Amino acid sequence: MEKRITKRDNYNEILAIVTELGRTDLIDFCNHEIELLSRRANRTSLTKTQKENLELVEVIYNTVAEIARPATIAEITEANEALKDFSNQKISALLKKLVDSERVVKVVEKGKAYFSIAE
Repeated sequence: MEKRITKRDNYNEILAIVTELGRTDLIDFCNHEIELLSRRANRTSLTKTQKENLELVEVIYNTVAEIARPATIAEITEANEALKDFSNQKISALLKKLVDSERVVKVVEKGKAYFSIAE
């Protein structure tokens, strides 16, 4: 299989060419772009919103566990005061993360989604 050429590879090739030509302005540009690529690659921490969403996912999971029966998003939101400020769409997106991680089960009956703890 052929190796995929990356942006970094391209900038390094351009850097080699412009170094031979003595173009310091283009050398500086290429070095700057390579540095930006390195910074982007090293960013592994979660954003503030992602951290808040992780906490919110646990609140939703605990709420579904407390209800102890299949519940709709509206019922889940009503069951916990901390969730009342969030839209159904946001709760739905966070529930999807729980379903994808197989911690919560989603069942659709007559066009309505019900969520319960996976066993």
